Amino acid sequence: MALTFRTALTEDASTVAQLHAASWRRHYRGAYSDAYLDGDVLTDREQVWSARLAAPAGTLTVLAEDEAGPAGFLHLVLDEDERWGSLVDNLHVRHGRQRTGVGGALVRRAAAAVAERARRQAMYLWVLEQNHDAQRFYAAMGGTNVEKALVEASGKAPGQLVGTPGKLRIAWAEAGIAGLL
Repeated sequence: MALTFRTALTEDASTVAQLHAASWRRHYRGAYSDAYLDGDVLTDREQVWSARLAAPAGTLTVLAEDEAGPAGFLHLVLDEDERWGSLVDNLHVRHGRQRTGVGGALVRRAAAAVAERARRQAMYLWVLEQNHDAQRFYAAMGGTNVEKALVEASGKAPGQLVGTPGKLRIAWAEAGIAGLL
């Protein structure tokens, strides 16, 4: 299926939130509580995306679409960290479109935005330690695992996390960015 890409707008908040919640429900089991994932995760993500898309300064949210609707999205925070560069804060692909090039195309768009708009030519993201498929994808895209940390709960729900799940920082230095373009 052919893909189109566009910058997400304020009115796309619900669409982005639905993609985000569906991805978390599929991939974050064991790190986030079932009660949260099966309950308030969509409401939480709708609040987050309404706020983010209403005030997009210093960010870029790219929505990928195909004939069936939204295929994935990426949210980039430019120059988020002095050392690591721009943060790929979210990258989620609709379940039926994984392994079809959507994620790679979104990562390359992020790299292009970093090359064009960021002060520091590097980018990074955090991935759950349990998400081995995503780690393999990022390695195939030239990302390097450089650090491990603990996941912090998002939003205001105190019982979101199950124990103390880990996350990995995956980074692309300037050469890695150039390799994606």
